[in-house]
Amino acid sequence: MFTHVKSTIRHIAPDSLNGRSLVKVVYVVLEPQYQSALSTAVKAINANNPNLAIEISGYLIEELRDPENFADFKEDVAKANIFIASLIFIEDLADKLVAAVQPHRDHLDAVVVFPSMPQVMRLNKLGSFSMAQLGQSKSAIAQFMKKRKENSGSGFQDAMLKLLRTLPQVLKYLPIEKAQDARNFMLSFQYWLGGSSDNLENFLLMLADKYVFSDKDQNVSYKEPIVYPDMGIWHPLSMKMFEDVKEYLAWYNTRTDIPDDLKDPLAPCIGIILQRTHLVTGDDAHYVAIVQEFEAMGARVLPVFAGGLDFSKPVDAYFLDRSVKGVEAVPIVDAAVSLTGFALVGGPARQDHPKAIESLKRLNRPYMCALPLVFQTTQEWEESELGLHPIQVALQIAIPELDGAIEPIILSGRDGVTGKAIALQDRIEAITQRALKWANLRKKPKLQKKVAITVFSFPPDKGNVGTAAYLDVFGSITK
Repeated sequence: MFTHVKSTIRHIAPDSLNGRSLVKVVYVVLEPQYQSALSTAVKAINANNPNLAIEISGYLIEELRDPENFADFKEDVAKANIFIASLIFIEDLADKLVAAVQPHRDHLDAVVVFPSMPQVMRLNKLGSFSMAQLGQSKSAIAQFMKKRKENSGSGFQDAMLKLLRTLPQVLKYLPIEKAQDARNFMLSFQYWLGGSSDNLENFLLMLADKYVFSDKDQNVSYKEPIVYPDMGIWHPLSMKMFEDVKEYLAWYNTRTDIPDDLKDPLAPCIGIILQRTHLVTGDDAHYVAIVQEFEAMGARVLPVFAGGLDFSKPVDAYFLDRSVKGVEAVPIVDAAVSLTGFALVGGPARQDHPKAIESLKRLNRPYMCALPLVFQTTQEWEESELGLHPIQVALQIAIPELDGAIEPIILSGRDGVTGKAIALQDRIEAITQRALKWANLRKKPKLQKKVAITVFSFPPDKGNVGTAAYLDVFGSITK
C-alpha cells in the first residue's frame, strides 16, 4: 500500500491570447523545486511576450500512480507541443510514462528528457537529434556518451555535465544540421541546470522558436543561459556564490551581523551539503532556516553545493584544508549535515558507496543526512497513517545509510500549490541540536563519554539477550 499522493495545482493558462500563438507544454519531474520556477517563467511569458503565450501542465512523477492523475496526464500529452521530463528513475513509473508519451512522440514538436532511465531518455527528440537508439547506436556521439557514462560512478547526470564542457569536440563529428540540434539539446540542459525562472523562461522560448515555429514567421527572441558555478559555497546573506573556501571565510569574517564568537576559528564549524537546484530555482527557504538556526546556536557554517549528483566533490574540495603541501589534509568542519536526502555519490538512480565511504573516511567527522518531503505535501504527510512515502524511505533513508549517514530527520515540508519547500522549525531545531552534540562529543575526552547499547532479545527473555543470528554480540561490544 502506498501513501496516497494527491494532485496539486500546477496548470497555468493565459487569461487571453490577443492574437498570440499558443504553445502547450507538459512536464514531469522528480524534484518539486522546479514547479515554482517553471510557473513563474510561464507567467512572465504570458504577461510580457507579444507573440506567444504558454499553457503548461505539470506533474510530480509519483502523482502518476493515481489513475485520475494519469488519465489527465495522457490527455495533456495528446494536446501538447512540448514534453519535458527530468530524473525519472522509478522503473514502474518510467514504463508508465513511456507508454503514455511514445504514441504521441512523432507529433510532438519537441521532447526534452534530462537524466532519467534509458527507456525515458529514448523519447528525446529535437529536430534531427534523437536518442531513440540510445545504447544501440555506434555513432561518435553515442559512443562518447556511453564511455562517459561507464567512467562516471556518479551517474549519467555528471556524464552530461562533462559533455557540456567538451561539447565543441563532440559536435565536430556530426553533420551541421544534427550538430545544431545536438547543441540545442545540450543548451536545453544548461538552461535546466541554471534552474532560475529567467533561465527556464528562455529555455521555453528557445524551444518554441527552434521547434514549434521553425517554419513560421514568428519573432521569438530569447537570451543565452545564465551560468552558475557547478560546485561552490553558498550563504543566504552573500550576493555571490564562492568557489574558493578562503574567499568565503574572508567574507564570513567581515560580517557585521554576527558576534565575534562566530568569527573565532575555534568555534564549532558545521559543513552543510546542499542541492544546487534548490539554490538556483529560489526554493531555498529550508536552507536559509537551517543556516540561521546553526548561527543562532553559536556555530559557523560552511554550506556547499554541487551541480551533479556527486556530493563527495564539494566535501573533498571545501571541508578539508589542503593548504600545506606534503601534509595530510585536515578537516575544517566538526560535523557534516547533508540536506540533499540522497546518497553522497549518485542520487536516486545509481550509487557509488565505496567512493562515498572513501570520502567520508578522509573527512572523519560525524555525517548526518536530513531530508525534505518530496512525494507528499506537508498536510499529506501529517495525515498519512504510513508516514513517509515508502519510495522516499528507500531512496532517502535506507540508501544514505549505506554510506554511513545517521539521523534521518525530515527538515522541510512542501506546499501543495507552489511545490516550494516549507521549513519545519521544530525539526530544524532538532537537526541543529543533534549536529552540534555530535560535534562536541567528538572533542570530549574518552573517559567522559557514556555509551548506551541496545542488544537483540527475542523472544523477550534473559536467556535470549544478545542472541542475534551469526553475530558475536558480546565479543563485538567488548572489542
